[in-house]
Amino acid sequence: MIKSMVMVLTSAVLAVSLPASAHTDEYFETHAAPHAGQMRMAGPYHLELVTKDKELTVYVTDHADAQINTEGGVGKAALQVGKAKPKTSIKLEPAGNNIMKGTGDFVLTPETVVVVFVKLPEQEAQSARFTPLKKAAAKDSQKKSDKKSEEGHGDHAGHGNHSGHGSHGQSGNQGGDHNHHMHH
Repeated sequence: MIKSMVMVLTSAVLAVSLPASAHTDEYFETHAAPHAGQMRMAGPYHLELVTKDKELTVYVTDHADAQINTEGGVGKAALQVGKAKPKTSIKLEPAGNNIMKGTGDFVLTPETVVVVFVKLPEQEAQSARFTPLKKAAAKDSQKKSDKKSEEGHGDHAGHGNHSGHGSHGQSGNQGGDHNHHMHH
């Protein structure tokens, strides 16, 4: 009886915990988005935000990446740089298939946060938080630090030859029957 109850509880915990951990922001950062935007999870949806020339495009898919029709839906994007006020608000409207679009006067920086709200017919409203340029800025700074670390290692060549350390692993016994290396 107790054994079967443990199995039921274990199964319930796994069923609840697995889907939630499968689509974290970190997960999306390591997987290429279909339209080269930034992906986030929003309730039952994956939202991909693509920003280009004063235009925001949001692609809506389910967790299996199947397109969700946005016809009849409404949306809004709130843009904010750091903690600064005011926020810029852009209305998002259905633009065919699984797309919501909006245009407005905004400037993106690596500190810009875009919160997208999407409400599709007969569904609860969902939202997701994006930092569209943060990923690009992080990659750029990573490239710069990689370059610096490559440049800074020129004086480390030849560290394999350390004079004065030749006695490691040798005892006074020259018979060779003592092995000072541990094997596990």
